[in-house]
Amino acid sequence: MTGASEKHIEGAPRSFAFGPFTLIPERQLLLQGAVPVRIGSRALDILLTLVERPGEVVSKQELFARVWPSTIVEEGNLKVNMAALRRVLHETAASPYIATVPGRGYRFVAAVRVTGWTGALRTDEQEIRRNNNLPSGTTRVIGRADTIDSIRRELADSRLISIVGAGGIGKTTVALAVAEQMLPTMQEGVWLVDFAPLKDPALVPGLIAAAIGMTAHSPNMLAALCEHLRSREMLLVLDSCECEHTIGAIATCADRMLTDAPGLKILATSREPLRLKGERVRRLSGLEVPPASVGLTAAEALTFPAVQLFVDRATYKIDTFSLGNEDAASVAETCRRLDGLPLAIELLATWIDMFGVAGLLEQLERRIHLQIERRAGPERHRTLMAAIDWSYDLLSAQERRVMRRFSVFASTFSLASATAVATDELVPRAAVVRDLANLVEKSLVSAVAHGTEVDYRLLDTTRAYALEKLIASEELDAARRQHAIHFLSVAESAKEDVAMLKRNKWRERFGRHIDDIRDALSWAFGEQGDAALGIALTLAALPFWGQFSLLEECRVAVERALEERFEAVRSQRETMMLNLALGATLLHTRGPLLQVRSSLTRALTTAQEIGDTSLQLQSLRGLSEYELWTGDSRSAIAITEKIRVIEGAGRGVVASEADAQAGSALSWLGALAASRRQLETIVHRPIDAESRYDAARFDFDQRLTARGSLAIVLWLQGFPDQAEEMARLQLAEAEASNHAVSLCYALVHGSLVISLYVRDYEAAGGFVDRGVEHATRHGLGIWRAMATCVRTRLELYRQRPVDLAANLEALQQVRESGFRMRYPNYLINYGEALARQGDFRGGLAHIDQGIELARENGQVVGMPEMLRIRGDVLLLGDSNAVAEAADCFRRSIELARRDEALSWELRTAISLVDFWRARGGNQEAENQLAAAYAKFTEGFGKGDLRRARELIDSRTGA
Repeated sequence: MTGASEKHIEGAPRSFAFGPFTLIPERQLLLQGAVPVRIGSRALDILLTLVERPGEVVSKQELFARVWPSTIVEEGNLKVNMAALRRVLHETAASPYIATVPGRGYRFVAAVRVTGWTGALRTDEQEIRRNNNLPSGTTRVIGRADTIDSIRRELADSRLISIVGAGGIGKTTVALAVAEQMLPTMQEGVWLVDFAPLKDPALVPGLIAAAIGMTAHSPNMLAALCEHLRSREMLLVLDSCECEHTIGAIATCADRMLTDAPGLKILATSREPLRLKGERVRRLSGLEVPPASVGLTAAEALTFPAVQLFVDRATYKIDTFSLGNEDAASVAETCRRLDGLPLAIELLATWIDMFGVAGLLEQLERRIHLQIERRAGPERHRTLMAAIDWSYDLLSAQERRVMRRFSVFASTFSLASATAVATDELVPRAAVVRDLANLVEKSLVSAVAHGTEVDYRLLDTTRAYALEKLIASEELDAARRQHAIHFLSVAESAKEDVAMLKRNKWRERFGRHIDDIRDALSWAFGEQGDAALGIALTLAALPFWGQFSLLEECRVAVERALEERFEAVRSQRETMMLNLALGATLLHTRGPLLQVRSSLTRALTTAQEIGDTSLQLQSLRGLSEYELWTGDSRSAIAITEKIRVIEGAGRGVVASEADAQAGSALSWLGALAASRRQLETIVHRPIDAESRYDAARFDFDQRLTARGSLAIVLWLQGFPDQAEEMARLQLAEAEASNHAVSLCYALVHGSLVISLYVRDYEAAGGFVDRGVEHATRHGLGIWRAMATCVRTRLELYRQRPVDLAANLEALQQVRESGFRMRYPNYLINYGEALARQGDFRGGLAHIDQGIELARENGQVVGMPEMLRIRGDVLLLGDSNAVAEAADCFRRSIELARRDEALSWELRTAISLVDFWRARGGNQEAENQLAAAYAKFTEGFGKGDLRRARELIDSRTGA
C-alpha cells in the first residue's frame, strides 16, 4: 500500500503532489508542472477522493456519495468520468495512477505527497479554463503525437489547415488534441464548431456565432460574425465539414472570416479539402501496423500505434488483459486487416471478452471479409462499415433497437434525452440505460464529460449507419415523433427558465438543443409529421431564436406555423401568440410595415377577448414601438398610457416596461423634463434586471435605446458634456451587443447626432462613414439611407456641396419604408441643400413640408431648429423676406423656451444676433443671447457655447 507523506505549510492551500501533477482542492485546480490542466469538475472530485486515501480501495458507492451527493446517477457516469481522468493523467500500463479492483472499486496506486501550495499562476494560464468550449476527452490519443505536434507548429505561420481523411480515421481526435495545445497561445480562445448536425447551409455563420458565444441581430449574420472577429485572436475548429450540401457554404464563410479577421486561425476536419487559397492539407492515414513477419514478439508489436490502441481498448474492457508473445502476431494481423483504422480497431477490441484475440481474428476472416466484398466505395470506408456491420450484428435485438433510435438525435444527447426517445412499451427505461452503457463500452456510442454531466453521441459514420437501419425497420416516424415530443418538453422547460437565468447561463444550459429542435420542427411540418405538435414546438422555441438572435429564422418558422393549411389545428391562443411573434420579428427585420400593425393588432384583439393581461401588454409594447418608428408620437404615447392603466391594475408587470418608448415619444412631443424622468428609470435600472428579459419579444435593449434618447434630451436641456458621455456609453454598449441594428441606432441616431449638435464635425464624419459602412455590410438599406440623410446636415455645416441625387434617393427610401420617425428632419436637410445649391423655391417648399409634417405628427421637439433653418434659408433667396425671417427666429426662441430646450434657444439666439448685427444691431437680441448663455453650467469650450462667448465678448469688447 502506498501512503501519503505530509509536509503542510501553514496558511498555504493544501495540495496533493504525485508524478508531475499537483492537485489544489481549495482552488478546484489540477496542475501539470505550473500549467493548469483542463478537467471536468466530476473527474476532479473523483481524483480528490482517491488521492486523499492513497493505497486504499474506494468503493463505487463511496464515490457516488462524494461526487454526486444529491443526485441519482447511472454507473456509466462514473466510468466515463474515470476514463476522462485517466486520459488527463496520461496513464499507461507502465505508469499507472489508478487501479481498478474488480467488484469493489478503485485504488490510487501512485505515491502522494501532501503539502501547501505556494506557487503562482500565470494569468494567461488561468484563463485557459474559461476561453473555450472543447469537450473533456475520455480516451487517450495514441499514435498521433508527431502529427499533432507538426500541425500545432504549422499553425504558427499558417491560418488554415484542413485535416483530411476517411471516416473513422481520427480527424476530430487529432484536431481536438491540437486545439488543447493551442489554448495558451490564443488570446480570445479556441472554439469548436460541430457541423455534423447542420442541414441548412444558410445557418453556417449562425452556428459559428453560437459556438463562440456571440449574439448578433443582423439580416447578414456573416457580416456580423466577421465584424465581431475582426480584431480578435482566435482559433476555430470547424469539425465535420464534409457534408456535400454544406461544405461549399462552410468554405465561403471560412474564406470571408480569414479575409476580414487577420488574427483568426482555422483548423478544419473533412473528408476533402475546403479548396481555399492558403489552405494547408494534412491527410491522415491509418495507424502504423507491424509488417507481416514470423516470430513477432509482444514488445515488438507494442512499438506500433495500431497495436497500442488495440491493447489500450482491450484493457479498458478487461482490466487484466496484457499482450503476450503468443497473441502478438494475431493482434498485428487484426490491425492490418483493419487498415489501421482507429474506429474499426476500437470496435473489434471491445469484443475481446467474448472472442479472445484468436477469436476476433477468426471473425474477421469469416465474416468481415465477405461484408467488405459486398460493399461499394473506397476500401477504408468498406473496412469501417464492415466493422460497424459486424459489431451491430453481435448486439442483442434490444440493443440494436436502442442504437437505431439514437440515430434521430442531431448531435450530442443526455441520458434523460436517451431514455425519453428510446423508451416505449417494448424497451423499458432501465433497459435503455443498460443498453446505452453497453453501446459505450462497445465504442458504438461515444461519451464525453461535459461540465458536471456526461453527454453521448453517435459518431457521424455510426449515426448514418444506424439511421439506415432505422428506416429499413420502418421505425423512423415513431422515433421522430418521440424525439419531437421530448424536445417540445425541453423547449418548454427552457422557456420557463429564460426569465430566471442570465443569457450566458441559459445558453450554456439549453443552447446545445437547438439543432434537435430544428430537426423536430422539420419532421413535424413534413408529410408524415404532426402539425399541431409543430405549432406547439414553434411557440416553445421562441426563446431559442431570441437568445441566439436568429430573428430571420424565427420569422420564417412563425410564418410557416401561421400558414392557412394549418389553421384547423391551431388554437385561438396559439394563433394570437404566433401573430405577436411575427409582428415583433417583422418590425426588427423589415421595419414598420403595415403587416406589423395588422399582426400585432390581431394579437391584441385576441388577448383582450381571452383576458390575458401579459399578452395584451406585449402586444401594446410592440404597437407603441411601431407607432414611434412611424413618427406618430401621439399614438405611441396613447398606447403607453394604455400600458400604464393595465400595469396600475396590479397584474404583476413592473411599471418601467413602458418607460423607454414613452420617454422617447415624450421627447418628440417636447416634454423634455417628463421624458428625462422616464428615460432615467431605464438607464439607472440594475443591469441584472436588464439581462433577464422576455426573449420572445425580440426588441432592442431598452437601456441602450434609452441612452440614445436621453443623450439628445440632455443636450436639448443644456448639458452637452453629459450628452456626449451618454452617447459614448450607448455606443460602447451597442458595440458589445453584436446587435447590428442597435449599432446603427447608436451611430446614426446617437453619436452622430450629438457630435453634430456640439459641432464636432470631424467626429461626426467618422460616425457617418462608419454608419454607412456598417449598414451596407449588414444589408440594412434603411439605416444606410438614414445615415445618408444625416450626412447632408454635416455637409451643410461644413459648407460643402451635397450630392442631391443620392440624398433624394435616400429620402424616398426612408419614406417608403414607413420608418418616418426622423423623416421631417431629413426633409428639412434636403430642402436647405436644394436652396443653397440654387433651387430656392424647391428648397423652401421641402422645408415647409417638413415643418407641417412634424406639426401633424406632434414631433415638435425639433420645431425651433426647423424654424431657425427656415429663417436662414429665407434670407438666401428673398431680400424682402427680412421680416418673415425675423419672425421665424422669434417663434423659434419662444418654442424653445416653452419646452425648456435651452440649446435650441441658444442656437437661435446666435442666429438672431448675427441677423441683427448685419443690419446695425439689436439690443434685445443681444440680451436674449446673454440670458441664454448664462443658464449653462457646462460645455463652454465647444460648439454653440464657444460661438456665443465670442459674440458676447466682441460686443462688450472684453
